[in-house]
Amino acid sequence: MIAPPLTARPPARPPARPIVMLALGAALLATSLGAEKPRGYLADGAFDILAVLPPAPTKGDARYEADRTIFRQTRAMIGTPRYQLATADAVYKQPALMTDFSCAAGVALTPEDAPRTKALVDRALVDTEGQTGVAKHFYKRLRPFQIDKGEICEPKAGLIDSYDYPSGHTTLGWTWALILSDLLPDHATAILARGRAYGDSRFICGAHNESAVEGGKLSAGATMAVVRTTAAYQADAAAARQELTALAADPATPKLTGCDLERQLVAQRVL
Repeated sequence: MIAPPLTARPPARPPARPIVMLALGAALLATSLGAEKPRGYLADGAFDILAVLPPAPTKGDARYEADRTIFRQTRAMIGTPRYQLATADAVYKQPALMTDFSCAAGVALTPEDAPRTKALVDRALVDTEGQTGVAKHFYKRLRPFQIDKGEICEPKAGLIDSYDYPSGHTTLGWTWALILSDLLPDHATAILARGRAYGDSRFICGAHNESAVEGGKLSAGATMAVVRTTAAYQADAAAARQELTALAADPATPKLTGCDLERQLVAQRVL
């Protein structure tokens, strides 16, 4: 969603909140005690994205030149509603992603009301973002604004110390899209379209090359194909599916606004 105001909801349901608070307290305690890093669904060495992902474009090849053309042409989108959506999509935080996918999912998603869903995605992201990170540091490709001059939708200073290919934002968004389509198959078309648009926002923004966006989707999709086969993922997904079904049926869940505009922007052809 494009930062629509959500209808105020009645006081929180008492039984659910103490459980969430206890879980948060436990997580904070574990962090303060130096707990091990979060665990994904895949064992170390279970998957190798470098054997699957195409190499990053290099200077002089057709993909490299196509990326440069796309970056230059999409600078004409600065100031448009689609560019504004790309700017909103640049926020790399889980609560923001839950808002971004709420219209497509057909239900307002928040960390407080969908903790199992967030926990499922958080754990899967250990795997998908981990694989993308391996590829980023292997290829060390420059971002588009480091190759050609042009404004982008977020501060450049926050990006120059990280690499372009594949896109971490796209990996994040496509992981959300794949998991939500598992949990809400009746909304899969809208969810996956939103995930594709979330990736497109990265080259519309100018923070990533278009090839990095494609690489982010492939990295996330290939990793999730293996993650989905694990018994732990399947069990967590079943619990999250029940959570979302109950949330959608709860009359206290906030109503969504701004979805018609978002659908128009998601459907807009960019390339």
